[in-house]
Amino acid sequence: MYYTYLESPIGPIFLAGEDETLAQVSFTTGHQVGEPKAGWVEDTAPLSFATQQLDEYFAGDRCRFDLRLAMQGTEFQKRVWETLMTIPFGEAWTYGQIAAQLGTPGAARAMGRANATNHIPIIVPCHRVIGTNGSLTGFGGGLEAKHWLLRFEGALAPESRAAGQDALF
Repeated sequence: MYYTYLESPIGPIFLAGEDETLAQVSFTTGHQVGEPKAGWVEDTAPLSFATQQLDEYFAGDRCRFDLRLAMQGTEFQKRVWETLMTIPFGEAWTYGQIAAQLGTPGAARAMGRANATNHIPIIVPCHRVIGTNGSLTGFGGGLEAKHWLLRFEGALAPESRAAGQDALF
């Protein structure tokens, strides 16, 4: 497995993968910090397919990613992650909306747990999921990074910090 770090507006991002397949995207801060495992090789070249698309995203030139992903999880988790990838750039959906989209309207909590286990954030846009009342909820890179991503994508009003809540368009 190869890994590299990408500088971004929300801080360094850890990437890992092999054979032109991205297996992990994580942050160097927050509660899901990514680190290489024993035997992994630091090399930017094998991950250039992913770093290029992320650079384009952060430059405002890409709204969708076209990458092969190694999504490791249960069938339910994979269904959740595939549904997350249907949330359009510039929108935020609630946990309930995603559960309903999956055909399991009573499974918002299970959907939330699956969302929290996403190993490929930004690409699989778990940051686009918010609470029913419009509040921001947990994110592996921290709530400031989530807020930045949603505002960058246009899913949050430019001045969205009224009384500690984030107001959506």
